[in-house]
Amino acid sequence: MALRDDVFDHGPDPDNPGWRHWNLKDQSLFNGAVMGKLITRVDDDGKARLRMFPERRHENLQGIVHGAVTLSLIDISLFTTMHTIGTGNAGPSVTLELSTQFVGAGQVDRPLDAVCEIVRETGSMVFVRGAVEQEDHIVASFSGIVKKMKRRVTP
Repeated sequence: MALRDDVFDHGPDPDNPGWRHWNLKDQSLFNGAVMGKLITRVDDDGKARLRMFPERRHENLQGIVHGAVTLSLIDISLFTTMHTIGTGNAGPSVTLELSTQFVGAGQVDRPLDAVCEIVRETGSMVFVRGAVEQEDHIVASFSGIVKKMKRRVTP
């Protein structure tokens, strides 16, 4: 299933060859307003990768990436994974469960990546696991469950 072209930009990113945008066209919604630019690709090993570019606004009082930003990246990556290597339409779906273990600090001076794989996909659920990393540094590990929703038709 394809993402809705009227609300989503998933075209190639000219600044990052081999990557695609993962952005809502309405930048006033959460992804754009809070997270900023997001790009995605499928790695050679078949895993989905979602990248963000931390900025000062993503820091906590310790000068590292705020945990809520890392959790947001993880949540968004569930849908990226579902779209890029799964069979579901990421748009109308919802997160049912997210388990995260923070194991390191994210730095704001380099990209932050959520790297994911699908453990199992059924007709109505997608089970994902992954890690948030910066180069060879692991920031968090996680697993999540997404419920595939059918698009509602309004009268």
